[in-house]
Amino acid sequence: MTEAKEKFIMLPTVDVCFKALMNNPKVRKGFIAALLKREPETVKETVLLPTALRQDYPDDKLGILDVRVMLENGTQIDMEMQVAYFEYWDARVLFYLSKMFAEQLKKGDPYEKLKQCIHVSILDFIQFKEEKECCHTISFCDEKSGKKYSDLMEIQILELKKLSGTGFQREEDIINWMRFLGGKTRKEFEDMARTDEYIGEAYEELKKLSADEQAKLEYEAREKAIRDYNSQMGSALRRGMEKGMEAGLKRTALNLKKAEMSEEQIAQMVEKDISTVKEWLNEDK
Repeated sequence: MTEAKEKFIMLPTVDVCFKALMNNPKVRKGFIAALLKREPETVKETVLLPTALRQDYPDDKLGILDVRVMLENGTQIDMEMQVAYFEYWDARVLFYLSKMFAEQLKKGDPYEKLKQCIHVSILDFIQFKEEKECCHTISFCDEKSGKKYSDLMEIQILELKKLSGTGFQREEDIINWMRFLGGKTRKEFEDMARTDEYIGEAYEELKKLSADEQAKLEYEAREKAIRDYNSQMGSALRRGMEKGMEAGLKRTALNLKKAEMSEEQIAQMVEKDISTVKEWLNEDK
């Protein structure tokens, strides 16, 4: 394997590759069959629908890449893979699912024309922190009985960060696909390629993509953008925590002053130098 291929196989930004992978009809059929818990042979036809880069970030390299597919029976599936944490992902998913559902009807069309719409989120961050399951299917249902109200709208959320173990044993089909999409090394991809002929096809497609120099530059640019974004978010969080701690110490110093403690005693209590304590106390005058 060439150096370029080796580097590609170890790229963590599989979301960039995902859209390209879904251009392969066999890969698309295998993945959708796993999502729907069906045998691939029963997925007769999948047609890619046009989509655009969704600008949820200022940097276009962080735009969320989505793939929309229509099945033979009219069902539409919108699949998105997201590696950077997104605070309002739940609201965002509802917005795009509702938009996809409503766009089926033109003025005057009857409601019976509406077909099932499914939004699939493939996340490289944890959305449901209190739950151990990595796969979630969400639909409208009665809160008391749990009976499904309608299957016309459905959300599937796959959390890659919750996967554990090596993953080359035979597991539920969608878990195998998740392990493949979350792969970081050549060995992980090769191990998963042996579990299923459709994943094997996806691996062969990855190897072809790795030879494309333009694609390689795009992968590297996106990886850098995501790395920079995460670094900036981490720095902002640290700065916020530091400011919060300083504000808390300042309030403590003011309360201790009201309790008629000396500036020297206050400095010792809050573990700050006397000049900083004096500055805080003077700000309150």
